[in-house]
Amino acid sequence: MYHPRHSILYLFLSFCFFFITVLPALAADLRYTLSMPEPYTHYFEVEVELSGARLNYIDYKMPVWAPGSYLVREFAKNVEGFSATDKSGKALRHEKISKNTWRVYSNKADAVRVHYKVYAFEMSVRTSFLDASHGYVNGTSMFMYPEGYQKQQGTLVVQPYKDWKTVSTGLKSTGNFTYTFPDYDVLADSPLEIGNHEVLRFEAGGVPHEVAMYGEGNYEPARLLADMKKVVEECISLMGKLPVDRYVFIVHNLHRGGGGLEHLNSTTLQTSRWNYGTEQGYTGFMALVAHEYFHLWNVKRMRPAPLGPFDYDKENYTRLLWVSEGITSYYDDLLTQRAGLMSTQRYLDVVAGSITSVENMPGNQVQTVAESSFDAWIKYYRRNENTNNAEVSYYTKGGVLGQLLNMEIMKNTKGDKSLDDVMRYMYDRYYTKLNRGFTEQEFKEALERFAGRKLDDFFQNYVHGTKTPDYNQYFEAAGLRLVNQNEGVLNLNWGAGTALENGRTIVKTVARSSSTYEGGLNVNDELIAIDGYRVESDISPLISGRAIGDQVPVTVVRDGKLLELQIPILADKSVRYKFERMEKPTALQQKIYNKWLKQG
Repeated sequence: MYHPRHSILYLFLSFCFFFITVLPALAADLRYTLSMPEPYTHYFEVEVELSGARLNYIDYKMPVWAPGSYLVREFAKNVEGFSATDKSGKALRHEKISKNTWRVYSNKADAVRVHYKVYAFEMSVRTSFLDASHGYVNGTSMFMYPEGYQKQQGTLVVQPYKDWKTVSTGLKSTGNFTYTFPDYDVLADSPLEIGNHEVLRFEAGGVPHEVAMYGEGNYEPARLLADMKKVVEECISLMGKLPVDRYVFIVHNLHRGGGGLEHLNSTTLQTSRWNYGTEQGYTGFMALVAHEYFHLWNVKRMRPAPLGPFDYDKENYTRLLWVSEGITSYYDDLLTQRAGLMSTQRYLDVVAGSITSVENMPGNQVQTVAESSFDAWIKYYRRNENTNNAEVSYYTKGGVLGQLLNMEIMKNTKGDKSLDDVMRYMYDRYYTKLNRGFTEQEFKEALERFAGRKLDDFFQNYVHGTKTPDYNQYFEAAGLRLVNQNEGVLNLNWGAGTALENGRTIVKTVARSSSTYEGGLNVNDELIAIDGYRVESDISPLISGRAIGDQVPVTVVRDGKLLELQIPILADKSVRYKFERMEKPTALQQKIYNKWLKQG
């Protein structure tokens, strides 16, 4: 029952909460200093100064993962030399109380300065790296935060190595390598490239874009900028006004490399430095640009509910990475094609290749795409010899499901609506208006809103199930047939992947339901002989020409013991898809095809 004194109690508790939690943060000042006096040692040095807190103790925490890369990476393992002092330089007692938490007994000191070093020598988009040529910082692997002050605004001062003159980052600059941030989330989500890299610029959507190019490569700057602009403008055309007033691409041109990671108003991309010289490499890079840029909307703003605000201490689970990453994968090649940087035929071949990849993956019949999303933390980044047998990629299968959903919507609306409309609706509703994450049910309802029908069967069969879709039931809406080029071709399914190690042929993978799987061949077996003939580096001559149903004796060494196996020769049931256009598409099929691929 309501009573007036209940409201008085509520006001009193709110008043106390304000003074205990909000007011100290408002009165505090937070300042980070990042230096790299000896870059060849691979150590960054960090100072965190918190003033005005006046607490008995402060806990400093290092995140365990990088948002956008769903694996606990234990960044605290790279921290060394933690120390703490007050404003006068007097040492403060501290102790480590968990794997990623250092407690400083500050004794209500007006200012606390924490110092530590971070070893940074892993060149990836989700970690930090420092050597004599440059420094790269991914925030969660570098910056601790004082617990309770994640919402505290602050300042970052970067002190580049003496010969380095350039810093590229999405953080707001106030000059002299000094940057401000409104809270820890923004600091952590704003990578920095530090050195003497080339900086290129273009404008799109009325917004300046900076391209920080670390490392040499066979790119031609004018062409690169023009084509990146085309991709960016296609993204803006699809989703509408840019949600940022500035954007930074950090590009690492490496001997070997690939991949990207999205951030709030920037991204880091890695590519082989010679990729720009081939059509496949160049369009692949542009698709990577499209993928990470599209994340400006899908993931960084329109997001599943568990993906923000982040808990940096542990896994943040969602069954919707097939939407966040998979549907972004659907759009990356499509936007590259729409930008005129990939031929329509090449794009259709890429789509057919993705479907082929999913359907030839034994794990596609074992793991659902929702399970793949949820278990990313323990499986996706921890591949082993059985991964292909037990898992399916939420990137690839999510992209394929995006294709099917797009066709379903276009078919049911006679080409008037598409998945594009769903993405705009989701962004406007859940980010712009409600400013919160969405649930699977809400995403499903949005799809149904535009598809004009319930999609219970779709989600049951393909999202939470492993049923194989009738692909032509979907793609005929655009006047396309998906043809299996392996149809009628009788090949054997050997199924073992091998590698030559010190002159020995070692089994590395065995595909589920293949001949070798059914015959009991194991990973790590050494192949000695097939049908009595010694195995050399190439085993194909020893197995080609076998008839389906044959039994082939195979000699192996397993754990030092000689074994004889009987391998049954089974038929290869793998697919190899290619699209064919219908000779006489209807006007509606042509309309859908044109709208999807921006033809005509």
